[in-house]
This record gives sequence, C-alpha cells and structure tokens, in this order.
Amino acid sequence: MRGGMQRYLLRRILITLPILFGVTVLSYAILSFTPGDPAQMEISPNMSEADVEIKRHAFGLDQPVYLRYVHWLNEVIRGNLGYSFSSGAPVAQRIGERVTPTLALAVSALLLSYLIAVPAGVLAATRRYTWIDYLATLFAFLGISLPTFFLGLVGIYVFALQLRWLPTGGTMTLGGEGGLGDAALHLILPATVLAVAGAGALTRYVRSSMLEVLGQEYVRTARAKGLDEITVLWRHALRNALLPVITLAGLQIPVLLAGAVITEQVFEWPGMGRLTIEAISQRDYPVLMGITLISAVLVIAGNLFADVAYSLVDPRIHYD
Repeated sequence: MRGGMQRYLLRRILITLPILFGVTVLSYAILSFTPGDPAQMEISPNMSEADVEIKRHAFGLDQPVYLRYVHWLNEVIRGNLGYSFSSGAPVAQRIGERVTPTLALAVSALLLSYLIAVPAGVLAATRRYTWIDYLATLFAFLGISLPTFFLGLVGIYVFALQLRWLPTGGTMTLGGEGGLGDAALHLILPATVLAVAGAGALTRYVRSSMLEVLGQEYVRTARAKGLDEITVLWRHALRNALLPVITLAGLQIPVLLAGAVITEQVFEWPGMGRLTIEAISQRDYPVLMGITLISAVLVIAGNLFADVAYSLVDPRIHYD
C-alpha cells in the first residue's frame, strides 16, 4: 500500500473517533429520554414498588444520564458493551449471534443490487427513449417507491405460497439436514427484496452517469478508431461512469441496515434487525446502544471502502 494511501486511511480513522463519540452521545440521550421504564417492563403482580426501585438501581437507572453514559463509554473503551436488561447476557454475545446473518443478508443484497442496476442502467442509457429505457425507468421508480415489507409479502405469496419455489422465512428448514444449500435457498427471497429496493435508485444513477460519459470526447475517439461497441461501452465508458456510482456503495449500507429491520421481521430472519425490534419493545438500552455503535462503525467502514475503491477503479486518483 502506498504511503499516501496509508496516511489518508490514518487520517480518516482518526476523524471517525469524534464522529462515533457524537453518534453515541446523541443516541444515548434520545434513548434516555424516551418514554418507558426498562425496570417496569417485567413487572409481575407480586412485585412491589420497592422491587421496581431495586431493579432500577441494579440497572443504574437511578443515576443521572451523564453518569450513566460515562459508565457505558468506560465499559466500551475496555471492550465490554455491557449486559442486556432483559436477559442479563453480555451485549457483545447477543449482537455476535445476530451480526453474521445480517451481514450475509446485506452483502448479498448489495451485490445483487449492483448486478441488477448496472446492466439495466447501461441498457437504458444506450437505448435512450426506447421501450428498454422506459421499462428500466419503471423498474427504478417501483423499486424506490414500494416499501420493503410490501415487496416481502408479495414475494412470500408468489414464490413461497403459490409457486412453492422458496421457503417463507427463517435460515434453515425445520427438521431438515441444513447445510450451505439450504441456507442459500432461504437467503434468496429476503436478499432479493432488499436488492430490488436498492437497485431502483442505483439504476437511475447508472443511467445518468452513463449518458454523461457517452457524450465525452474520448468515447467518440474510441469509436472513431474502429473499436466495437461492446468494448467502447464496457471498457471505456462504463469504467468512468462507475465512479459516482461507487459512492453509493458506502451510502447503501445504512439503507440496507434500515431495510433489514423490516425485512428480517417479514422473513423471520434472525439478524440485528429483529434484535433491534425486540430491544425496542423491551426498552433494552444496552443492546440498542450496542447495535447503534456497530451500525455506525459499519456505515463509516462502508464510506471508507468507497473512497479506497475510487483509486482502484480510476488510476488517475491518488491520495498523496
């Protein structure tokens, strides 16, 4: 790795520290002032007011907000995300059990969205104002407009209940042998739903960027040299058209994580999205803060990856 790139990465990593600090401060404040008391979520008829106060003291909820945040931050610096209010298990353990399914879903959806959007955007740009362009535009607007839960329900009804090609949800067949093939079969439907939602905006970006590049002088020069159209499009035009689209790879990560919250509920996918819903309903603040921190790190890492990918796609870009 070049020295300029190393210095750039070091600067970016140092910049992320105050960003993460600000995210955690704001998130902790919002959670602390949210209506509802975690100590009262598990009240039984036999619990007295004194029992509730004992539970509040055990959770540290009788302390000022700023002291609770300092204690939480101190534990994070030590590598401990705290303990769940609802189960008493370490937050890192609970998130660790869910982060792999979510990453598998998000990465699959991101790759699939680009596999759909790039060819669709290129065809729409090269076949401008034809039925192909109109069809790609219709697909893009549907992907942008339709919510993921609606796409998920339609997918379950058509492909799981009517055609019986795919399972309705979960990560493996109950009572089955499991294995990689079974897991991949369960991943197809939720990943496709997330991919379609993300591919809509990507298709419009690819089309717009491709139209701009096709009007450049070097593309006309390549055609004048007698190069075939496929070489002109995929080797000369597309490589430069992808530069602004790469930016969306980092920006797609928060969109995918947000969409996964709903998609995982629809498909009973045991990821961070379902854990988020469970933690919200139980007012499990340590788990919510752990999820917020992990999500913020993933978003920052995605944007950093997009910046590094610039130099890989376009050799003219240097970070010296």
